[in-house]
Amino acid sequence: MWEYTDKVQEHFINPKNVGEIENADGVGNVGSIACGDALRLTIKVDENQIITDAKFKTFGCASAIASSSMLTEMLKGMKLEDAKNLTNDDIARALGGLPKEKMHCSVMGREALEAAIADYTGVILPMAQGEVVCECFGVTDLEIIRAIKENSLTSVEEITNFTKAGGGCGKCEGRLRELLVETAEGLPEQTVGVKKQKRMTSLEKIKKIEEVIEREIKPTLKKDGGDIRLIDVDGDFVTVSLRGSCAGCHSSRTTLKEYVEKKLREQVLESLIVEEDK
Repeated sequence: MWEYTDKVQEHFINPKNVGEIENADGVGNVGSIACGDALRLTIKVDENQIITDAKFKTFGCASAIASSSMLTEMLKGMKLEDAKNLTNDDIARALGGLPKEKMHCSVMGREALEAAIADYTGVILPMAQGEVVCECFGVTDLEIIRAIKENSLTSVEEITNFTKAGGGCGKCEGRLRELLVETAEGLPEQTVGVKKQKRMTSLEKIKKIEEVIEREIKPTLKKDGGDIRLIDVDGDFVTVSLRGSCAGCHSSRTTLKEYVEKKLREQVLESLIVEEDK
């Protein structure tokens, strides 16, 4: 589905520092298994404020595993003050880059580090005090604003790539666009996160969706023993049935949202929301 660098593949196939430190000085838990990605980071800090060890446990994709592995390698031997300034971009660059759709994995690593340091120092994380905007993934307005500022984001799609906000039911997309307009400097409201698209009839939309599923999505899923069938199209809601190895897979929601939905939004209509037939 995505092109991974040699570094990403290396840290995914042979991840470093997997596990949990006993009597850790700092513990950081971020994400949720229900959302598709979760990370637990534990660190050990000596009397000189040097991180002497770091280990991780994660539930997620290849990028999540690779990002967590690289993060722990970067942390060992690092001063705590320097670790506080580590960014998600630092993690991504150390891996030789990540697909834009997977940048949220490096963000999850940075957030786990912040949580572990906060646990060690006893300081409450300001990001956790924000208003929850995306209920599907528990992302707050403060997290979204920071992602926009730090990464110069200019579209709702980019916000989703970096934070996962908007990657679930899609109900928060209006609020994401508002935050983008309020935060992004020098971008007029009418040009932020809005793409001009040709109006489609229902028949044209269904036909285009079918074409993309048959031409691109099915062949990719079949490589891993999976399959997909279009069940219904009702307005912007697309109902599909995942089959083969994809049916009942614990990563099926991730496949549905981060691959199937993104493909259809890119090639058919940006406002499409894909749901699984139950």
